[in-house]
Amino acid sequence: MQAVILAGGKGTRLAQALGMDIPKPMAPVLGVPLLERTVLLLKEQGITDILLLVYHRADVVREYFGDGSKLGVCIRYIEEASPRGTAGALVDALPYLEEEFLVLYGDTLVDLDFRRLLAFHKAKNADLSLFAHPNDHPHDSDLVEVDRNWRVTAVRPYPHPEGSGYRNLVNAALYVMRRDLLTGDWPDGSIDIAKHAVPRWLDEGKRVFAYRGDGYIKDMGTPERLGKVERDLQNGTVARKAGRAPRMAVFLDRDGTLNVEKGHLAHPDDLELFHGVGPAIRSLNRAGIPAIILTNHPVIARGEADFADVDAIHRRMENLLAKDGAFVDAIFYCPHHPDKGFQGERPELKIRCDCRKPATGLVDQACEMFSIDRAKSWFVGDSGRDLECAKNAGLKPVLVQTGAAGRDVPSEVVPIFTAPNAASAIAEILERIVEQGAGTLEKEKGESGGLDLAP
Repeated sequence: MQAVILAGGKGTRLAQALGMDIPKPMAPVLGVPLLERTVLLLKEQGITDILLLVYHRADVVREYFGDGSKLGVCIRYIEEASPRGTAGALVDALPYLEEEFLVLYGDTLVDLDFRRLLAFHKAKNADLSLFAHPNDHPHDSDLVEVDRNWRVTAVRPYPHPEGSGYRNLVNAALYVMRRDLLTGDWPDGSIDIAKHAVPRWLDEGKRVFAYRGDGYIKDMGTPERLGKVERDLQNGTVARKAGRAPRMAVFLDRDGTLNVEKGHLAHPDDLELFHGVGPAIRSLNRAGIPAIILTNHPVIARGEADFADVDAIHRRMENLLAKDGAFVDAIFYCPHHPDKGFQGERPELKIRCDCRKPATGLVDQACEMFSIDRAKSWFVGDSGRDLECAKNAGLKPVLVQTGAAGRDVPSEVVPIFTAPNAASAIAEILERIVEQGAGTLEKEKGESGGLDLAP
């Protein structure tokens, strides 16, 4: 597999702060040029054919890396005569590109298992696969819309209209791409992958998919972002998010745990988060601990809502969390229901499945997507089926006294502890993590009323 790295950025603000006239990808991160870290990550995973697309101070890059032999890779260069944008640079490099290749941005710190991304790309028979993840600032990020099969249906470049309510799924600017996407006529001047090329490919019916899994990727084009990246490296956040070893997660029930239970939730306007949920989930985000929602959603099988309605509910949840600078890493739901006899029901969904809690199918899906250590992970819920699911899946059950408040918990299922609400439960989990010496995270007071573990 060939890797193409876009490494022509100036990085004016960062260069001024560092007092160095160098390309942004050459900025030192804990003393090592960012671009060198990327090259070494590729080599570690057996990717040694590297094409660098350079522009500003290309001489600095060439002098440092040469042909790549000192790092055990083969590096070739294409130097732009003038800036052509991310897609324009690839179009100009067309004669040097393999049939399929990785595209990385040289000004981002990235750590992930490229092999899993490539396997996803192959399984989907994709023309383009992009790495996507939620973040705490979707309002100023390029967002993507996907269907239930993770096929991209739309791109939403920022800035976004007020109250747009788009899904918090950010295009992280890391791609696997087929060469023939770049053939044909392209306009002169600057062309951007996210803003110009991907919308064109969607209009042409190309198979574009979003990959969601373990991975750390963060732009470090400002002194503040550079400082954040360095802290993430030092405290282990990068390694944890990259899935280099199985990590703990916090699974969360939805209705009655995160939001007020209002019968069978079928409309987004009915979703109301409990007080403190946003800041509490933000504390998990800052600790680098995945927050994953698992919910039974029988209204689809019962014919009271469809998949689009459920997606709208979850978009509303993501937008409410984003107001508190928080996000959930993933939402998994079961659309089935075992009992028949409802007017308007969908017979194909009236089945006994392996994903309806207390079955463990949703947990299994999450563990397939992320590297999760079940024995160290928690499940916060308000009902007996939540705690039974936790026990069946090998997770630590925690009961909250909202919603069903555990009135249906079987006697043989005993929670690790009981908390008055989800915010208190998350604070208690984080306290216990610190007491057990898990990780090297700093402690600071958070708005949730408990510990906010911030790197």
